[in-house]
Amino acid sequence: MAFYRSVGEVPPKRHTQHRRPDGGLYYEELMGEEGFSADSSLLYHREIPTAIVDASPWQPPGLGTTANHPLLPRHFKLHDLFKDADEADVVTGRRLVLGNGDVRISYAVASTPSPLYRNAIGDECVYVESGNAIVETVFGTLTATAGDYVLLPRATTHRWVPQSREPLRAYVIEANSHIAPAKRYLSRYGQFLEHAPFCERDLHGPGAPLLADGTDVPVLVKHRGGAGGVTGTRYVYPRHPFDVVGWDGCLYPYTFSVHDFEPITGRVHQPPPVHQVFEGAGFVICNFVPRKVDYHPLAIPVPYYHSNVDSDEVMFYCGGNYEARKGSGIGQGSISLHPGGHPHGPQPGAYERSIGVTEVDELAVMVDTFRPLELGEGATACEDPAYPWSWAR
Repeated sequence: MAFYRSVGEVPPKRHTQHRRPDGGLYYEELMGEEGFSADSSLLYHREIPTAIVDASPWQPPGLGTTANHPLLPRHFKLHDLFKDADEADVVTGRRLVLGNGDVRISYAVASTPSPLYRNAIGDECVYVESGNAIVETVFGTLTATAGDYVLLPRATTHRWVPQSREPLRAYVIEANSHIAPAKRYLSRYGQFLEHAPFCERDLHGPGAPLLADGTDVPVLVKHRGGAGGVTGTRYVYPRHPFDVVGWDGCLYPYTFSVHDFEPITGRVHQPPPVHQVFEGAGFVICNFVPRKVDYHPLAIPVPYYHSNVDSDEVMFYCGGNYEARKGSGIGQGSISLHPGGHPHGPQPGAYERSIGVTEVDELAVMVDTFRPLELGEGATACEDPAYPWSWAR
């Protein structure tokens, strides 16, 4: 995402001396994607960023999955997963719902600050269902409120600090790649085009450096390795890693509010790609927001029945009323999984009820994957066993 920002103190020329008030040097770090061939930022540290004093194994939560077999559409009630969030945090308390080699979808309900953490496997896109949080990062601070996506580039050291009395509910999408706005929204140089449903003004990055003091500071790192291809290490840094006095470039964390997404509508029902927000390798992220619907005089506003020939479809229902699923048991905090190889669509009666409807009040986040998804322990703990048969009622 080539949208340049400069925060704090940076020298006039990159890779040149940047001196402290006492005459000493700040330490320049390049954080970049695809080696030196894609978006990057330069960060200027008070301390040497590579210094560690200890390292020990750490086991990230919820790595195991089981196949969706027999092949079924499924419904998971995420709000049943957490009965007590007093001691949970967004990082170590997340519970895996679905995953494959490209993406992992987890859910967390948190009331306590997370440890310092970075994901060295891929970018993270976290949707805040409810509550508020400060996300402290090596680039600076982000404010996250209900309806915000929080985009965290791979290897960004950060922590989540809930701010509200109610627990923070977070829907976590972890990629095995980078996550960016859909390519068709961008010019060849990375600027948002006029047909895009959001633009640079809607993206909110850190506005100032975040400097913290401390010694022997632990950081949890999820990285490649181990029997399942994923493992973790607990590093201890001699000085706090939040020591960046300034940075500039096109790679940094940011927030985007679902409420700033401008829906694309038409005379007849529009296909899911018009709702797309972001994409990663092997998956896309879409959102369904309140909007006017089809205005052809013979339109049927709910989705037509369709087969996911090449993808699994995951829908997270996080607000409003999703009329197409009325009668299925789906409600706030639900996830539906409609796998490739199984046709799906509106519940019985929804097709007819939608005729004449002029607008919908719904809020949902959808992830479409192009490889089959498997079930995590969080899915098996909150599954609705009646859902696969709901169309036959």
